[in-house]
Amino acid sequence: MDTAYVTLSRQSGLMNEMRLVANNIANANTTGYRQQGLVFSEFVRDLPGNPSLSLSRAQIRNTSLQQGVLTETGGSFDFAIEGDGFFMIETPAGNRLTRAGSFSSNAEGDLVTMDGHRVLDSNGAPVFVPPDAETIDVGSDGTMSVNGQILGQIGVYSVADPENLVREGSTHFRPTEQVDPVDEPVVLHRFLEGSNVNAIGQVTRMIEIQRAYELGQSFLETEDERVRGALKALMR
Repeated sequence: MDTAYVTLSRQSGLMNEMRLVANNIANANTTGYRQQGLVFSEFVRDLPGNPSLSLSRAQIRNTSLQQGVLTETGGSFDFAIEGDGFFMIETPAGNRLTRAGSFSSNAEGDLVTMDGHRVLDSNGAPVFVPPDAETIDVGSDGTMSVNGQILGQIGVYSVADPENLVREGSTHFRPTEQVDPVDEPVVLHRFLEGSNVNAIGQVTRMIEIQRAYELGQSFLETEDERVRGALKALMR
């Protein structure tokens, strides 16, 4: 049955990758979304009294941090980061990083995300926008001016190794190491960064996964017929 176990481990990995690819395609138009991929690796199972068995494992997810397309929206509370860095937001579970810059102002005058999480400035404090603000201007470094008066600077943060970020949901990341403000951030006001999903590439990959899965299924059916034939021969 070793052959069946090896094939089933591959089939399981292909199913996991199919879910990721489908999720990428579904979020191709989600602001600040980052494309996910799956890494296949070898898993050697030690079987007492028998040769070890080499199986495939596909449980490691990786995230593409390539910048998405920057689109001008004209929205007063729309922001995008050009280059490296993330916005810092305050959530009930702790501070999180995001590239989704579609914000708004709540009843208390705080700059918040669409989920109501407060956006933090370069000092880690909430960004305040007066309710009576008539004109909002933001410099390329994130410095915000309301009615001609400077109020603060929208925080742009980075981590030493982005690979250590833990993905939570579609657009949030939990840092596992120290987070520092970017020295010379580039913030674009009235712009949004789109998803970095390569839709055509993902659809192509989905077709490849489907064909690979069908090939594995065909192999399992052939192997099942071989085992059944061998059992029948032994029982004669």
